[in-house]
Amino acid sequence: MITELGHFALILAFLIAIVQMVVPLIGAHKRWPGWMAVAEPAAQAQFLFTAFAFGALTWAFVTSDFSLKLVVDNSHSAKPMLYKISGTWGNHEGSMLLWVLIVALFGAVASVFGGGLPPSLKARVLAVQASIGVAFFAFILFTSNPFMRLAVPPFDGQDLNPLLQDPGLAFHPPFLYLGYVGLSMTFSFAIAALIEGRVDAAWGRWVRPWTLAAWVFLTIGIALGSWWAYYELGWGGFWFWDPVENASFMPWILAAALLHSAVVVEKRESLKSWTILLAILAFSFSLVGTFIVRSGLLTSVHAFANDPVRGVFILYILAIFTGGALTLFATRAQSMEAKGVFGVISRESGLVINNVLLAVSCFVVFFGTLWPIIAEMAFDRKLSVGPPFFNAAFTPFMVLLGLVMPVGAMLPWKRGKLGRTAWKLRYVFGLAVALGVAAWALQTGRSALGPVGLFLGSWMVFGAITDLWSHTGRSGLAGRLARMMRLPRADWGKATAHAGLGITFFAIAGLTAWEQEDIRVAYVGQPFDVGAYTLVLEDVGRNRGPNYYATVANVRVTKDGQPVAMMRPEKRDYPVTRMPTTEAAIDYRFLRDLYVVIGDQQNDGGWIMRTYIKPLANWIWGGCLLMALGGLLSLSDRRYRVAAGARKAKIAGVAAE
Repeated sequence: MITELGHFALILAFLIAIVQMVVPLIGAHKRWPGWMAVAEPAAQAQFLFTAFAFGALTWAFVTSDFSLKLVVDNSHSAKPMLYKISGTWGNHEGSMLLWVLIVALFGAVASVFGGGLPPSLKARVLAVQASIGVAFFAFILFTSNPFMRLAVPPFDGQDLNPLLQDPGLAFHPPFLYLGYVGLSMTFSFAIAALIEGRVDAAWGRWVRPWTLAAWVFLTIGIALGSWWAYYELGWGGFWFWDPVENASFMPWILAAALLHSAVVVEKRESLKSWTILLAILAFSFSLVGTFIVRSGLLTSVHAFANDPVRGVFILYILAIFTGGALTLFATRAQSMEAKGVFGVISRESGLVINNVLLAVSCFVVFFGTLWPIIAEMAFDRKLSVGPPFFNAAFTPFMVLLGLVMPVGAMLPWKRGKLGRTAWKLRYVFGLAVALGVAAWALQTGRSALGPVGLFLGSWMVFGAITDLWSHTGRSGLAGRLARMMRLPRADWGKATAHAGLGITFFAIAGLTAWEQEDIRVAYVGQPFDVGAYTLVLEDVGRNRGPNYYATVANVRVTKDGQPVAMMRPEKRDYPVTRMPTTEAAIDYRFLRDLYVVIGDQQNDGGWIMRTYIKPLANWIWGGCLLMALGGLLSLSDRRYRVAAGARKAKIAGVAAE
């Protein structure tokens, strides 16, 4: 009964979205307040019905309702409860329902908290947001119905992909979708502004919180996915430039560029056309990611579906929204006049450089991701573009970004003097160079990657601290520290996010340069050395889990005769799906991880074992968390609230009367 009601609620949400798409848009064009006012209750009703449908599907997974085909294909009665719940979105149909739920959620939030928006702009924003919902409601109902029934329910299900039965993958998709779909709001604001033919400082202030929220969610989602790949897949890497990894990374890069560009619109009313274009492209790349994951165009361990019909449907959605938006942009871009002028040496110029580097790096990733398909279709050649290409082509842009970031962040608006800003950073630069030189002198190898990473990371972290310090005046130390603590949260957020990026840069460079690897056949009771550690395979046993069988090794680790850890790597076999997985054993420490993987048994009784010493591994995700924290700090700044800006404008208007 609940599943039928869920299906009915999904259809009602679709019909409400159509009303929300059409009526407010006509009302805004005709200046009819009553028609424009339809947008708010429609957005809220659409969310409530979609939430009920998603709740009904979740209930079907929790109760193992095997009358639903989706539950049969992706669940099992013996599966732990966490993975029964996450199984709701661990498949194509359920994840698309989560997709539209988040579209509706953002529309409902905008309807509730967008009281400071002009009625016509608000109506158009919610109408455009509803149009996105309409497209994906249609996609779900006509090609990917999650409530499809079976005439004869089986006794049990086929279980969820074992790789997805993990806490990291339980939370990774919701955060990623909040970021993906969050960019739909910036798209809606951009299209609404193009329809109205007006972009001003107020628009920049309204669009920034949505961009920032989407960027924060994407940061958390990508970090969770990277962490999962690191400890779950057993290969010890955190990023492989997989097509689906790239599909989430490209919107993140463009969202970062959009966030910085919107600052210029708000502060100086410049870069209007560029900011609108970035808002369109950021969401368009989210749609590209959806297409890649669900069309079967590219092969990936992350792909949800391999259905050409569904792929063509999403391709139509991509073409309509991206093509329509770019056409509208081409016809209205000339009305986006820039009012603020600025010198070559200014914060605006620094943000332009930031945008150029981010945009070019995004298109490098895009080109590398799609080039194998283009080569096969156009030249009938099968090519593989892997990590070597991306590392060589993408890294220089990130190095340049890291070099200019501290200077650009401290330049004054409108015009400044490069020498004066550089002088403030002289001690930071000297410290960063000293740390890089020290790393070069102390390392056993002669790779420049680690020292350069330490220099760049230190330059960015201490540059962010110097930026905060520069806002505290010239009083005594105690006074300046007190003033620093009273700085706006947006300033603290910017510094925290920049520092987090610096830490991530250094951690990636250090891990890549200084990692140690050992692959061997290990025998029970025979010690072997890896770096400064001695490992002994003590025994290998067989255990049973809730829905799997596991081969578990006990590995004792010592250093200079002192115990360090007892590690238990596993190989799991899931009898329902007949799929093995590798569970690495990781000894987490502040400066390094010790990573052990057990493989297959050999004919002579030995076991394949892979051991890695991974310096600074946790710093990668620590840096990502700092970036997300910085975004949250900025988002909590009252100046980011649309209502606050609206109250100021209202007070100013009353005073003028």
